[in-house]
Amino acid sequence: MSILIILAALGLLLLLTLKKVIPFIALIIVTIGLALALGMPISTMLKALNDGIGSMLGSMALILCFGAIQGRLLEQSGAATVISEWLLRRLGKKQLPWAVCLMGFLVGIPLFYNAGFVILVPFAFTIAASAGVPLLYVAIPMCSALSVTHGFLPPHPGPVGLAAIFKASIGKIILYGLAAAVPTVFMAGIWFGRSFRNRGPMAPATVSATATSGDLPPVSTCVWIALLPVALIAVPAAFLSFLPAESGWSVVMRSLGDPVVALLLTVTASSYFLYWRRGKGTTEVMAHYTKAVESIAMIMMVIGAGGALKEVLTQTGIADEIAGFVTRNSFPPLVAGWLVAAGIRVMLGSATVAGLTAAGILAPLAASGTVSPEWLVLSIGAGSLFLSHVNDVGFWMFKEYFGITVKETLLSWTIMESIISVGGLLIILLLSQVM
Repeated sequence: MSILIILAALGLLLLLTLKKVIPFIALIIVTIGLALALGMPISTMLKALNDGIGSMLGSMALILCFGAIQGRLLEQSGAATVISEWLLRRLGKKQLPWAVCLMGFLVGIPLFYNAGFVILVPFAFTIAASAGVPLLYVAIPMCSALSVTHGFLPPHPGPVGLAAIFKASIGKIILYGLAAAVPTVFMAGIWFGRSFRNRGPMAPATVSATATSGDLPPVSTCVWIALLPVALIAVPAAFLSFLPAESGWSVVMRSLGDPVVALLLTVTASSYFLYWRRGKGTTEVMAHYTKAVESIAMIMMVIGAGGALKEVLTQTGIADEIAGFVTRNSFPPLVAGWLVAAGIRVMLGSATVAGLTAAGILAPLAASGTVSPEWLVLSIGAGSLFLSHVNDVGFWMFKEYFGITVKETLLSWTIMESIISVGGLLIILLLSQVM
């Protein structure tokens, strides 16, 4: 009976999505309906909603805000442009797929997917035109890197939200995520991208290379600031296992590796080196801060609603029931996480909603200690990228920006996302046995 109620709730979520109800409201409606269908008293349900939203946002609001601010500072200062042009010059046209993959990584780690996509699209046209290759030969490697960072790595909303639900180490997620991301991008971006070497639309011949303004920051500054948050979070996590738990160095490493501290230091460095040191005023910097926080308000509410759904599923016992089913039937937990997220992704389209909903269902499994929460975050993240099609905004962005048909989008974007999802799961299963 509980499974039928879950399926009915997912069906309602799908219906609301098709009716263009915004994800935050859709999740809240489904959460309330699910609680009432399971006989939860209204007072208990309201407390669960407040507790779920509060605990979720309380653990990640600063991470998301600082991450958004860092992304906007890189975007508006021209640092993302500088990094992209520098990589292309360094690697050259012979290594074109690798160059655009690295662009996608360096721009995609600090920037949310949509912002990174919009920034890099003009470069895709410029590079394809200057190299005389089809657009999709450039677009597939670029978008595969952006998609992998979106699904696998903090400070993107999905991985951060999953880490909060599972109480997973963000430092370990970054380390494991990077280890899984590189071979995954090779499969989806480099290997699959080669099939477009001689097919697909060409960039307009009138597209010319973007001129580098003298007002842009230097390359060295842009690169180290873009990589600073990853280094501050991942490096201490790698060293902590070799240090005594109570030593002074261990305390320093834990403090530096805290995602909030790492992102705060990064935002401070970006503000100084990309703006104040170059004569930009505090008013301009604060305006970027404000715009950045405003841009993620809805994302934060969606994630908060995901926390409310998780709380209801936990308090009603359904999550324990599903986790018990997986355990009793010796179903591999990482595969279970992938399957649940992939199924919701196909129905709803949103990778973030798919990941958070799957996490709410499987939270007791992570708490049981039978599986590493960090690897479970990554397996669900991989599942949340599966089979993007017409109900996903990313599908339509790819189609419209590159001027291709729905069929061409299905044969390029959708297959690329599915390779990332399935290939990523296989790599995660392999790495989880050796790391």
